[in-house]
Amino acid sequence: MSAFLGEIIGTAVLIMFGGGVVAGVSLYKTKSNGGGWVVVTLAWGLAVTMGVYASGQYSGGHINPAVTFAFAMTGDFPWSEVPMYILGQMIGAIIGATIVFLHYLPHFKATKDQATKLGVFSTAPAIKHTPSNLLSELIGTFILIFGLMFIGTNEFSDGLNPIVVGLLIVVIGMAFGGTTGYAINPARDLGPRIAHFILPIPGKGSSDWGYSWIPVIGPLLGGALGGLTYKALFLGEVTVSLWITLALTLIVIFFSYSTITQVAEEKDSITM
Repeated sequence: MSAFLGEIIGTAVLIMFGGGVVAGVSLYKTKSNGGGWVVVTLAWGLAVTMGVYASGQYSGGHINPAVTFAFAMTGDFPWSEVPMYILGQMIGAIIGATIVFLHYLPHFKATKDQATKLGVFSTAPAIKHTPSNLLSELIGTFILIFGLMFIGTNEFSDGLNPIVVGLLIVVIGMAFGGTTGYAINPARDLGPRIAHFILPIPGKGSSDWGYSWIPVIGPLLGGALGGLTYKALFLGEVTVSLWITLALTLIVIFFSYSTITQVAEEKDSITM
């Protein structure tokens, strides 16, 4: 099997199980309806574990553009293979989301709330505040990549590593996922959001493209920053890329904060 196909299958498995648990706990009349956040985070951790098991021996089990991008930034992965990996991840995410839709089709029909339907496919903030939402995704993915790198320095029995990675996903979700739903993976959010847009979901409403850039840019910046920071702190490799990524991160956060402040001031002036 090629690495490209490995990433398609691994990411499809990730979204199939991850999106499936969200559908199960949120869509109307499922037997698991109301399962809660603990169920969601545990299942997402297991979803990552299964995705890595499915693809690890063929592609390394990235199943996340933020992982691929971060490893390329740190010199641990060739830039020439980045586009192929990300394309495979996006295709796999769309396939996985489509499987979830087909499986839960009667429940999509029975569910009236449009936000609930969209939530099966993509993330949304608990409180919509652009700089805070961006920072949440950035921090969560920083921890993910930083964690993957320090996990990698330890020796495990054959086949145990994906379980440990899954546990990392669980604790990130429980500790930091309550703000935005912790996409921490551009393919996990953008791929299913595209599926939501193109699939004939009954009464689906908007795909909320206005928010869609946050779970893409936040994880990419946070992942790169996490990888480069690990290299600087643990290996003493302080690179120009670290300072550039840090500066770009601060600029993006400042710009998003300035924009939302300006919009708020304009609304206040209109109200007055």
